[in-house]
Amino acid sequence: MIRVESLTKKYGGFVAVDNLTFDVPSGKVTGFLGPNGSGKSTTMRCILGLDTPSSGSATLNGVHYSQLPSPMTQVGALLDGKAFHKGRSAYQHLRTVALTHGLPERRIWEVLELTGLTSVARKKTKKFSLGMSQRLGIATALLGDPEILLFDEPVNGLDPEGVLWVRSLMRSLAAEGRTVLVSSHLMSEMENTADNVVIIGRGKLIDQGPMEKFTHDSRNTAVVVAGPQVNDIENVLKGAGKQYHLLPADELHPFGSVKIIGTTCAEIGALLHKNNVEIHELISQNKSLEEIFMELTASSVQYVSGAQMYPPASFHAGQPVAVPQSPVLAPTVPAQEVTSHSAGAAVNGHMSSAATEENFISDVHNAGEEGK
Repeated sequence: MIRVESLTKKYGGFVAVDNLTFDVPSGKVTGFLGPNGSGKSTTMRCILGLDTPSSGSATLNGVHYSQLPSPMTQVGALLDGKAFHKGRSAYQHLRTVALTHGLPERRIWEVLELTGLTSVARKKTKKFSLGMSQRLGIATALLGDPEILLFDEPVNGLDPEGVLWVRSLMRSLAAEGRTVLVSSHLMSEMENTADNVVIIGRGKLIDQGPMEKFTHDSRNTAVVVAGPQVNDIENVLKGAGKQYHLLPADELHPFGSVKIIGTTCAEIGALLHKNNVEIHELISQNKSLEEIFMELTASSVQYVSGAQMYPPASFHAGQPVAVPQSPVLAPTVPAQEVTSHSAGAAVNGHMSSAATEENFISDVHNAGEEGK
């Protein structure tokens, strides 16, 4: 496991990491999240002994990186997807690294095959695209078959097939009992990949815990109900002191619908049934990790551009709030389309990234088959 304890890193008067503490357990994929400039890369560099902490510590299975007898066979890392000698081929790069730890020739070809680079093994790295460079960086991290792995933005430059491959790789590595720490700005990908999440901002810990703590917390869960008499639904909710939004009528909900925050379908269904209110739809919706992340880090963003996309919601108990259709409060999803998010569910009227990527890859494959 990785343990970061009271870690602080200063550069002159600038505090990059501020008294940061968290654990990365083995057998799990831990997502390391934060806005640009939040201290993620600096923390990883301290874990790997590339930067010396001003105070506190970062250990790997209880040992500092500098004390590891054979670092590459215990810890693998991808911090920079272009950290290669441009005049060397992928094979030459991996062979040079392998020689430092006496790793066999066969292991070089194993990681080349695993990362899909066998066909370009003799190609100079200066001709590699960003996606190919990322794959070579991952191959380098895996070369020593280490127990602990750190990846900084591993899906940068990868096409949808590559993103799915990285997701599968991370989860398979964790399933083998390895410790996997992954930083990324792609919240949808982290939601599909990570078991645990550590969120930091301006060098400080904001929150951490299992993914379900964030995406299935009652504060991040809403129930949408629709029926022929929306006014009756409103009156019951108002009488019960519930916080809710009125959603405008659309093709699927000609009478409009109501979104209730911090409750369950069972509670709302029982409440409306008790008051003899007819309903045609009752579904549960969870906020995406991206929405939750934006809310948690709103005060920690250093580089703000354009209009605020995720304004804080203003709720008043028992009072309706009319809201426009937006990426955050989009029209509800037909009940028949709502399945588990991990299976590629439609959330807030949009397909999840997992479903989108898989459909895209399927379409590309089918098009290729038809063109043969």
